Amino acid sequence: RRHSFPTRRSSDLTAGQATLAERDATVAAQAERIDELDRRIRQRLVERVETLTRYASEFFGRLREVFEGNPDIRVVGDRFVFQSEVLFGSGEAALSEAGKPDLDKFAAVYRQVSERLPPELPVVIEVIGHTDRAPIRASRFRSNWELSTARAQAVVDYLIRQGIPPQRLAAVGMGEFHPVDPADTPEAFRRNRRIELKITSR
Repeated sequence: RRHSFPTRRSSDLTAGQATLAERDATVAAQAERIDELDRRIRQRLVERVETLTRYASEFFGRLREVFEGNPDIRVVGDRFVFQSEVLFGSGEAALSEAGKPDLDKFAAVYRQVSERLPPELPVVIEVIGHTDRAPIRASRFRSNWELSTARAQAVVDYLIRQGIPPQRLAAVGMGEFHPVDPADTPEAFRRNRRIELKITSR
C-alpha cells in the first residue's frame, strides 16, 4: 500500500501563507495606530487653534478698551495697528519718547492676559513694519524694506525690555508692498505707514 506524505512544497506554501497572514495583521495594527495618532494630532491642533483664538480675542478686546477713542491706535481684523507717526519720526527707526507709553500699555495688557496662557501654547506676537511707497530720501536707510524692518525690530526690542519674552516675539519688515489704501494721496500714504501686531503661533 502506498502512503501519501505532505510534500516539502506544500509545507513551505502553508508556512508562507501563515507568514503573510502575520504580516497583514501587523500592517493592519500599524495602520490602526497611525489612524489613532493622526486623530489625536488633529484634535490637538483643533484645540490649539481654539485656545489661540480665545486668547487673541481676549487680548484684542482688552486693547480695544485701553485705546478706545484713539484713531491712530486701533484693532483691525486680527491685527493691532499703530500708525507709524505714533511711534516714529519721519524716516526714523528710533522710538519716540511720546510713543513709548502706548507700547507700555500694550505690554501691560499682554502680561495680564498671558497669565492664563497655557505655557505649552507657542504664541508669537508678530511685529510687522509697513511704509508708504514714497522713495526714501536723506536717510541712513537704503530702502523702505530696511526702514520697515528696523522699525519692527525697534518695537520688538522695546517690548522685550518691558517683560515680553523674546521667544514670544518676531520682527517682520514688509516695506511698501502691502498697502491698506492704494490711493496716491497724503492720507493714503499716512494710513499705509504703520506697525501691525498680530497674534500667531509657531
